[in-house]
Amino acid sequence: MLNTPMGKKYTIIVEKDEAGWLVSEVVELPGCHTQAKDMNQLIERTKEAIQAYLENGEQPEISEEFVGVQQIEV
Repeated sequence: MLNTPMGKKYTIIVEKDEAGWLVSEVVELPGCHTQAKDMNQLIERTKEAIQAYLENGEQPEISEEFVGVQQIEV
């Protein structure tokens, strides 16, 4: 989870795309995502994306709490 200067925590999902970029998606903020080549840069860019999202006045009400991600093999 990311902790912004405002004190609110956000959950991000991090994936690696086919070109090798790390991509983050903020679970609580639909459409809020970014990418970077390394994890430190990704976290900084994600914080910037969250701040830009919130400055736009977009604050959707999320009634569910994120529980987690699991990977299974079938």
